Amino acid sequence: METSNRALRRIRQGWRRFWRDEQGIGTLELLLILAVIVVIAIAFRKWIFKWVNALFNSANAQIESQTSVDGNVIAPSPTP
Repeated sequence: METSNRALRRIRQGWRRFWRDEQGIGTLELLLILAVIVVIAIAFRKWIFKWVNALFNSANAQIESQTSVDGNVIAPSPTP
């Protein structure tokens, strides 16, 4: 029982030291910002996937329509 009380006391002291430390507050702020970004990404994941897919499709269409310097159409390599 004494060991668990000692462990709890050490945890409380460590938490107080962390909370008082200015670097600890900076870490807490970074974790909160990261949590907000994760929540936003989860909330808008379908829209984000559609947007990224549209970007790749657009890039693919532009790559396929490119011509070389001499005017020849650059064809994508055949898939196996």
